[in-house]
Amino acid sequence: MQPVTIVIGRFEDLIGRGLRSLLAEDPNIDLLAGDVELDAFDAMLREHAPKVAIINFGSLRTPVEVNRLHTAHPETRLLVLASRPTPSECNQMLAFGATACLSKKTEARDILNAIHLASRGLHVLPRTSGDYAPEPLGPELLTPREADVLEHLQAGRSNAEIALALSVSVETVRTHRRNIYRKLGVRTRRELASLSHA
Repeated sequence: MQPVTIVIGRFEDLIGRGLRSLLAEDPNIDLLAGDVELDAFDAMLREHAPKVAIINFGSLRTPVEVNRLHTAHPETRLLVLASRPTPSECNQMLAFGATACLSKKTEARDILNAIHLASRGLHVLPRTSGDYAPEPLGPELLTPREADVLEHLQAGRSNAEIALALSVSVETVRTHRRNIYRKLGVRTRRELASLSHA
């Protein structure tokens, strides 16, 4: 059996050391790089083409970054670790292309199990008990297309520029924009911009 190749993003010191130590104990895992800054992630995935990449949710500027990495590197399974992920946050990560979304408090054996499952393309969600409070009416999730439009909106592009970039009509962009505003609870581009810098 070929070892699962892995790249790890930058985490808090103790968690990063713990992850590297944990992976070193598993003979079926080959750690290619650790402590990778998010800005260098794309180049690292392109260079090494790992089977799994572990991303720190706290380092993401926007969940759209997960979608961008997934789209650029569909063969690499993305495992997102978050401090206290809610079910809606995990669902959002999965909708954007992550294969797994887990708490940083997950036990070591479960992290290893998730890595091996993710390497086979199986989706892994956190347990819904203990640290995770149920969310009966959580926020609505953005669709992948809405995420594309959101990325362009955050870059300050006009509706016409977005329509041209995504090969859709201006009215389609307006519809996506309205849905994004409603789902994120904003009314204007200025509010959206302030939300992305919060």
